[in-house]
This record gives sequence, structure tokens and C-alpha cells, in this order.
Amino acid sequence: MARKAKINKFLNRLHLPHWLTILLAIVLLLRIPSFFEPFSYGDEMIYLALGEGIRQGLVLYRDIHDNKPPLIYLLAAVAGNVFWFKVILAFWHLATTVIFWKLAQVLFPKRQRLQKVATSIFAISTSIPLLEGNIVNSELLMIGPIMLAFYLLLGKPLVPKNLFKAGLLFSIASLFKIPAAFDLPTIIVFWLITGSLKTKDFKKVFKDSLYLILGFLLPILATFFWYYLRGGLREYLVAAYLQNVGYLSSFRPGDVQKPFLVRNLPLLTRAGIVALATLAVAFYRRRLSKPFIFLTVWLLFTLFAVTLSERPYPHYLVQSAAPVSFLLAIFFTQKTLEQTLVILPLGLAFFVPLYYRFWYYSTTPYYLRFIKLATGRIDKQTYLKSFGDHVPRAYQIADFITESTRRDERIFVWGDDSQLIYALSRRLPPIRYVAQYHINDFSSQDEVFEALKKQKPKLVIILPKAPSFPRLTMYLRENYILVNTLDGAQIWSLISPKVRGIIAP
Repeated sequence: MARKAKINKFLNRLHLPHWLTILLAIVLLLRIPSFFEPFSYGDEMIYLALGEGIRQGLVLYRDIHDNKPPLIYLLAAVAGNVFWFKVILAFWHLATTVIFWKLAQVLFPKRQRLQKVATSIFAISTSIPLLEGNIVNSELLMIGPIMLAFYLLLGKPLVPKNLFKAGLLFSIASLFKIPAAFDLPTIIVFWLITGSLKTKDFKKVFKDSLYLILGFLLPILATFFWYYLRGGLREYLVAAYLQNVGYLSSFRPGDVQKPFLVRNLPLLTRAGIVALATLAVAFYRRRLSKPFIFLTVWLLFTLFAVTLSERPYPHYLVQSAAPVSFLLAIFFTQKTLEQTLVILPLGLAFFVPLYYRFWYYSTTPYYLRFIKLATGRIDKQTYLKSFGDHVPRAYQIADFITESTRRDERIFVWGDDSQLIYALSRRLPPIRYVAQYHINDFSSQDEVFEALKKQKPKLVIILPKAPSFPRLTMYLRENYILVNTLDGAQIWSLISPKVRGIIAP
């Protein structure tokens, strides 16, 4: 009874208006097709494969590798499969939408129309395939904690407890993906711009920033300590942090050998643009409202984070979705000078994806495909194939693996989409890497071959169009037997020592 009373009290405090309840229902409806998506999307498959590693007791980064902070993999471990992963994302996003609305109330307390427009734009745009809203990616998971931190900092007294809590929330967001850390300076710059030039105000900003930064650093330092105790600190630092420094220029591989300033000139140019735009906002601060200043500065820092690697992946833009939604709502609902001025930050926001040629995904075909499946106009195999010709084959291979091996037995998949088969079959490789490009970037065929000789995985799967691996081919012929071929994929099974002795010439 006490728990029920607490839940009712919490719901009463939320006091969701009818329009928001309807919007949340629409968002959930838009996400229903994602519950029926197959194992297919590369990043999700890596998360789930590493999540399975956690379930089997492996230490992230030391025993199994990817280059993001740990929270996305821990969430994948809780989910266990793509269905529950999508369900968790759906309800996480519903909560994120409510947080956005609460932040809208703080920024624009007497403008309900603006609150409705901004919340609707945000909720819908981050739910549909246009920005990969249907995919479990760190950006969708980190924006909720970021906005909750801003809600505390803008809507609650700036006492040490609230400052520290906000820092913790920024840290949680950054433990999903490092670029979230670029949202934190927004509030410090906002304090500086909107404060006076008096020494006491600078001292307060400095003191408040210390509490905020302390809260931010504590969880991250705690992860360092935990990985130190598990013997994986070095691998954690390298994979989740240091490797991401090279990631900044990874989409321009030809620049790697150039001098530092030349190689990083685009990044430094973008930083200069952010600095100049921020100074312009500061110069005209007396003519601008505080919400407008905050949203413009927030947008500038998120756009810098979005373009860090210059990679054109649509889900990166989700980090800027909140300030863009607010600014669009100002444009559509206000009849003030700021309705005109908002064109400047919005122009920059729309220029970035055009200049860097960000990809986008069609929304209407996505929902039409699901409707065809739901109404029986296409069968399951056709539906699977619509996500790629490799998907039905991966399901066949995974079925064979699960029937032929125990969960604790290792397998090795050579070729693209290896992470899909690891995730589907819930089997792990004998090496740290689950994706082919990880082997290409951080390992070598020699290293892989030595690990295979030592670990002797129960099955080895060679996918069609896999890179040439002569030593592996020879090793398979001597120690394995070809037991199946599925749509061009070869499945080799380890020969036991006794059998090998019988069949040996």
C-alpha cells in the first residue's frame, strides 16, 4: 500500500495535461514497428554482443571491445535481445519527452502554445527513422539526463545539492557517449553571459561550476576505479577515451599524416565559429531574453559535438534536437523581435547537415513495410530480407549455431556482419573483437590466428565475400570439417582429437 501511495503521489506531481498524454500515446504508436525489427542494425548488434559478454562475466574492454563508455552495453546486457532493447528505448524516450516538457515549462512558463509546439516537434522528430529515432543509439539515451540536468539548474535553486545532482546527470549522459560532455559548458557560459561584471558574481559562477564539475567527474572516476579493480583500466582508458581522439579525423583518413594544425584545422575552425557566435550573443545580451541566450548557446555547443568526427550519421543530430525544437517553436508561435532573430541559429542548425551531407532515412516506407507485415501482405522472410539480403542468412546461421553449441562455447565469424551473428546466437568469439572493422583497425590476421589456435572455437563461420585469410583456410582444413553451407556461408566444426587421429592419413 505504501508503494502504491508513492506511485500515486509521483503521478500527481507529474500532472500530465491531456495533450501531452495524447502526444505520448502517438510516440508509443510510432515506436511499435521498432518492436518487430529483426536483429540487423550494426551498432545495436555490437551493443547486444558486448551485453552478452557482460552476462557471461567478461570484463568490458579487457575481454571484449568497443569504443563507447560502458552504460550502453550495460543496458544491452539488461535487455538481452533486440525486442527488449527497443522496448526499453521506447519508455526511456517517453520519459525523455516528459523531461523536455518540464524544461519547456521552466524556460517559457506562461507560453503553453510554445510548450506544446516545442514538445511535439521534439517528440516526433526523435521517434521516426529520419534521424534514426527507431534505433537504440547513445544520443537518444543521453539527451534525457542532459535535459534533466538543465531542468535542475534553471528551475531549482542553485544550491550545492542541485548543482552536484546536475553534474551527476551530465556524467551519466557522458557515460553513454563522450560528446554529451559538450553540453555541460552551456550552463557555465550562460551564467557568465547573463551575470554582471561584478567580482562577486564571477566568484559565484566559479563556486557553482566547481560543484557542477565535481558531480560530473565523480561517476567517471568511479568507473576508472572499478576497471582498475577488474584489471581492465588500461583497456578502458584506451578504448572509451583515447581511441576517440583519433576518431575526430577518422572520416578523413588521408589527413592522418599531416601536421597537427593542418589536420585539425576544420575542428579549430568550428571551435572559432562557436567562440565568435557566443561572443556575439554576449555582446547583444541586453536585447535578448535569457531563454533565447540559453538556447542559442546550447545549440552552438551541441552542433560542435555533432560535427566532431565529421561523420554524416543521422543519429548524431539528435544531440541538437532539443534546442532546435525550442527555437522552431519560438519561430512558429512568438510575434516578437526574437521570432526574426531565431532565423540565425536555426539557419546554422540546418546548414550543418547540408554542408556535411548527413544521411537521412525515409520514414514513410518504414511504416508501410510494417503495415504490409502486420496485414499479411508480406511474409516474415520477405520482411527480414527488406533489412538486407544478409539478414535471413544470419538467422539461419544463428539457428544452426544454437542447435550445435552450448552457450559457453566460443565461435568465430570471419567477414562483415559478424556482430549480427554473435548477437543473434548469443555466442562469443575467442578474441576481443566482435566486428570485422575492429579487427581491421585494432588487430591483425596474425593475432587472430594465434588466438584461434589457442582457444579452438567450436565453430568457425566464413561469410560470403569475407577478406582473404590463407592461414585460416589451411588451419580449417587440418583441424575442422565443413558441416554446412548456408546461402554461401561455410560452417566449419572442430574435429575432436580422437576423430582427427582416426581420419589422419
